[in-house]
Amino acid sequence: MLDQINKLIEEITSFSPSLETEINDFRIKYLSKKGKISMLFNDFRSVPEEQKKIIGEKLNELKKIAQEKLAEISSKFESRIAGTKEIDYTLPGDPLSIGSRHPVSIVRNEIIEIFSRLGFTVAEGPEIEDDWHNFTALNFPEAHPARDMQDTFFITKDPDVMLRTQTSSAQVRVMERQKPPIRIISPGRVFRNEAISARHHCIFHQVEGLYINENVSFADLKQALYYFAVEMFGPETKIRLRPSYFPFTEPSGEMDISCSLCSGKGCNVCKGTGWLEIMGCGMVHPNVLKFCGIDPVKYTGYAFGMGIERVCMLKYRVNDLRLYFENDKRFLDQFISQVI
Repeated sequence: MLDQINKLIEEITSFSPSLETEINDFRIKYLSKKGKISMLFNDFRSVPEEQKKIIGEKLNELKKIAQEKLAEISSKFESRIAGTKEIDYTLPGDPLSIGSRHPVSIVRNEIIEIFSRLGFTVAEGPEIEDDWHNFTALNFPEAHPARDMQDTFFITKDPDVMLRTQTSSAQVRVMERQKPPIRIISPGRVFRNEAISARHHCIFHQVEGLYINENVSFADLKQALYYFAVEMFGPETKIRLRPSYFPFTEPSGEMDISCSLCSGKGCNVCKGTGWLEIMGCGMVHPNVLKFCGIDPVKYTGYAFGMGIERVCMLKYRVNDLRLYFENDKRFLDQFISQVI
């Protein structure tokens, strides 16, 4: 057997392929399961005990030499191929795919830009909140439906820790550490325990605004929102305010804009009314000011909040909320030309 091993070592070390197919032939001949080296290992079982140590070491040496030779010739052949490859410099280059901002980001930046002209600055807060900042400081009563697990994603109970349900929690944090005047907007991602459909999602984005100062009135709120609507949707846009209810504002209202698709005449999008609901708003409830250490006798303020996806749907006529979360390049490519 030693003679066979030595003969194979000579064959392997002297092997020099000229074709790529010879490399694979070499592997099959010597290192495959039915190759010569594997056969020798099978015959090793019948070697006398006194010779096993010497022959075993020699067999291992043979296998190592074959593996190193295979790696060497493979590497040399690949280098030879790479060195002979020519580049045709007359061919056109590979096109680079141009990316774009997500439509939610485009509209978010536009909203921030519009309100920055009115003196609003951006305030942000954590997405994981406690009960105080998400509910109690915003005047939510203990039995309010929003505190139920069917509406909120709770992380722990006693104490309550949850994914925030509105970015108003960021406004509470600002009111706690800053004295009026306060003029901020708080954009961000929020979470609601809702079934996903074309009109609803468990994750969406909001922009909420807050202005607190002396002698702030509902007329100030109306003028700010009218300015926003005209800047966002065009100079022909009209607004209307309807009474509503929110725990953190009093009085409260819903703001509608005239339907841009039918110019207020009525269509299937606005359900024949000529109006589209866009946001909630109102005067900051005195209890909210008290909870945050602000004198409700000296100061008043207004607040408003809107869903960014909702504004996107109206601005770009997108009829399915789920499209914003699917990362479909065909959908996103439509917004490459949009001004950011």
